[in-house]
Amino acid sequence: MLSVIATGALAIATLAAASPAAADDVLDPGDRLFVNPTSTTLQAAATLTGQARADAQLLGSYASANWFTSGTPAEVRAAVNAVVTAAAADGSVPVLVAYNLPFRDCAQYSAGGAADTAAYTAWIDAFAAGVGNRDAVVILEPDGLGIIPWYTTVNGAQEWCQPAELDAATAASNRFVQLNHAVDAFAALAKTAVYLDGTHSGWLGVGDISDRLIKAGVQRADGFFLNASNYVATERLTRYGSWVSDCVYLSTNSWYQPQWCGSQYYPASPGDLSTWGLTDAAYDQAFADTGLVRDAAVQKHFVIDTSRNGQGPWTPPTGVYSDAEDWCNPPNRGLGLAPTTTTGNALVDAFLWIKVPGESDGQCYRGTGGPLDPERGIADPAAGQWFPQQARELIALANPPIAAQACHVSYTVHGSWPNGSTNQVWITNTGATAVNGWTLRWSFGKTEKVTNLWSGSYTQSGAAVAVSNLSWNATVKPGKSITFGFNASGSVGPEPLLFTLNGKPCTSD
Repeated sequence: MLSVIATGALAIATLAAASPAAADDVLDPGDRLFVNPTSTTLQAAATLTGQARADAQLLGSYASANWFTSGTPAEVRAAVNAVVTAAAADGSVPVLVAYNLPFRDCAQYSAGGAADTAAYTAWIDAFAAGVGNRDAVVILEPDGLGIIPWYTTVNGAQEWCQPAELDAATAASNRFVQLNHAVDAFAALAKTAVYLDGTHSGWLGVGDISDRLIKAGVQRADGFFLNASNYVATERLTRYGSWVSDCVYLSTNSWYQPQWCGSQYYPASPGDLSTWGLTDAAYDQAFADTGLVRDAAVQKHFVIDTSRNGQGPWTPPTGVYSDAEDWCNPPNRGLGLAPTTTTGNALVDAFLWIKVPGESDGQCYRGTGGPLDPERGIADPAAGQWFPQQARELIALANPPIAAQACHVSYTVHGSWPNGSTNQVWITNTGATAVNGWTLRWSFGKTEKVTNLWSGSYTQSGAAVAVSNLSWNATVKPGKSITFGFNASGSVGPEPLLFTLNGKPCTSD
């Protein structure tokens, strides 16, 4: 059973007087997002061959989020510190997902989480200590506000998540205590931006999610995230997010109430974008009535998960499944916009790949007894495991399209001894045009340090190595290869799995 924190009611009641988050400039247009050279995507690539390996390496060359879902406080602090340290050395901003709320996902496909409130707050404090005074973006608890145990909505409806193991009188209030504590832990870090769960436009109405965000402490956060692990089109999410930002602003700065906020459901019709202007007009009127003026500098911003929304949501066949689970590994979806902090919208801080594309949502039975996913005819991997078939679909149907790798790297350790090695690298141009001048980059997996290198020039910063051509081997024609070798000191780590040539990803053996 979840424990009750006596100060929780006071924390929630005093939210309106709270100061805004301190990390307003963590994500600026043009900031580079961290690509983790030891990501779970690249770990999956190490176990694959052929097209499946190439797909995982391609997806691993993009800046996906780094998820932290379990472990002791000491373990999560060390794991977070490792990622943030690598990102700081790279001069980029890591995206970190905290996903350990008690009774997360209402014990469905992604069941788990901390044992109780005390365990969760200790885990969060350790997570924050792992970040420290360094740049980071924290995505705080996907589904954490969309699915709340024993919750009554702003309109008085009792929600479906009613686990018998939890005290119906305290379960929902405990969820807000937990999230408020987490917001405060991350907002106290000067270089960390923290975003709460804003669900998406195919789920909660604007007033409902705005009310939950306010109770969870969004005033002290940088904002909210949308569409985590889902498929809604970016255009819809941008409008929905702007309404949520407006609703939160109106509700925390005037007499306006969240339940009065217009949404995708009214006065608009959710399936007809031509009607969404009615909700835009409703907000125009609300601002006029309250005397407030929209101001992107002080309203809450948001980020959008575009990892799988390139083709929009899946429409299940009519009358086939008793529960189509349209959110669970739907077929024929595609990658959306690549991760970036340049969005062209003052309220949208970034397009992110929060859900790691290529990782399964769970074993989807769509209302049948299983063990196969009837839509795919195969057994889906467990939640979080690599799903090669889905990865291939996401790449093939990406919108906008992404290019396959046009280079291949063979990395060979010719010899090693207790504190050193001799290595050779071959670069093959698998594209259709010549490469004129090249720089190959990778990161070592352990303590290797290049001591001398031939047939190229190099720099090394921490684990990151960059090797560039000499005058005589600057051109690599299509189908041709060049090679260089080097000696390194230190323990030999695993073969690198992320190589980029002039900033573009390569496959590797």
